[in-house]
Amino acid sequence: MVGRHSTLRAQRRAETQRTIQALAVRMFIERGYDATTVSDIAEAAGVSPMTVYRHFPTKEDLVLVDQNGPLVAERIAATSAAQPLVRRISSALVEAAATLTGGGRPDDPATGDAFLLARLQLMISTPALRARHLDSQYALQQAIVDALGDEATDPDEAFRARAAAGACLAAMHTALVCWAEDDGRTELPGLIVQALVAAFGADVIDIGPTG
Repeated sequence: MVGRHSTLRAQRRAETQRTIQALAVRMFIERGYDATTVSDIAEAAGVSPMTVYRHFPTKEDLVLVDQNGPLVAERIAATSAAQPLVRRISSALVEAAATLTGGGRPDDPATGDAFLLARLQLMISTPALRARHLDSQYALQQAIVDALGDEATDPDEAFRARAAAGACLAAMHTALVCWAEDDGRTELPGLIVQALVAAFGADVIDIGPTG
């Protein structure tokens, strides 16, 4: 019974977080990031500013927080260690992007390509978000290394893992910026594949066409 209550609390917390974030992103797009305060968002969501800060410690987190790290880590952990490291990371990034842009759920506005596109366009156009975006890239890089587990415990292996992850993320960032600037007209997973192939060659990815 205790476990079930804990699960329900976690689900409610996640739902509240997604609702607040979706509302915040919409308000930032409509009113401007700098012109919209956390108090404005709290009032529109019908919660206190403290509740917003409980879910998002900073205003920037309302845009930057996402599920990409866990998705990528989950997919890397499921890959075979026999595959080349860059291929494992590349495939995980493309598969995570396909999940995040997969149309979303009608009852969850914080999912799907439209929500991700809005967040990316805010990151590109807002100086404070561009600065903090680098922190999120470092966090994703570390999530990738952590997902490799025992394979990256040796200092030399850990260095190679960080280098490979950083290079793959740089290629993905190029695709993300292109996608946002093109207003999402091209499918994101396909753009990420193109960027990875341009950086590492055609053998970097072993999945079928992504669009």
